[in-house]
Amino acid sequence: MNASLRALLVGLATGASLAPVMAADLGAVPSAPVAYAAPVQPLSIVSELRLGGAVQDPGSAEGKARGFSKENINGEILFSKPTIFQDPFWQAFIPRATVGGSYNTGGRTSYAYLGATWTVEVFPETLNRRVFLDGFFGGAAHNGWTGPKADTPYGFNSLGCSPLFREAAALGFRITEHWSVMATVEHMSNAGLCSNNRGLTNYGGKIGYTF
Repeated sequence: MNASLRALLVGLATGASLAPVMAADLGAVPSAPVAYAAPVQPLSIVSELRLGGAVQDPGSAEGKARGFSKENINGEILFSKPTIFQDPFWQAFIPRATVGGSYNTGGRTSYAYLGATWTVEVFPETLNRRVFLDGFFGGAAHNGWTGPKADTPYGFNSLGCSPLFREAAALGFRITEHWSVMATVEHMSNAGLCSNNRGLTNYGGKIGYTF
């Protein structure tokens, strides 16, 4: 084998051994930084389901009527927030659309309501995001008494008109990621827009399941 042929073979062998290394170096494109992504929206449009009960306006005609059950059964659907912020401060300002209803087992005033619920964590870092406060504002349509006060049937409050404004609050505790319990208070009235405005103020509790 002459010197020229030997040099050619050595050159080919050396090039073949370096090719994978060079290919690896050329193909090693630096990974791009991870793009910003907002928190994932829930798969369901329903955020939470709640079920509970309440005492119908203790101290009022509906609360003191003898011979009638004064307990309410309440159900509520809270829908997912339309948008989500990563900052918990701004996130608290975004409400959840809420629809619900309350049935009085003694034939007193029952009602359905629609509005918005705001939820705020109480000392989230200290209490591990287990304690929260809810606030609701909206309207309620009812089957209670709206006629003249002098003609109000026994066991009913004189509510003046329908629909009414409804405000509610709850103090809750998260048992698990999905389950929670709440103590609740709610008030309904017409804010003086009708001739009579006795209103209803109910106290109770709920359990909730978050999806």
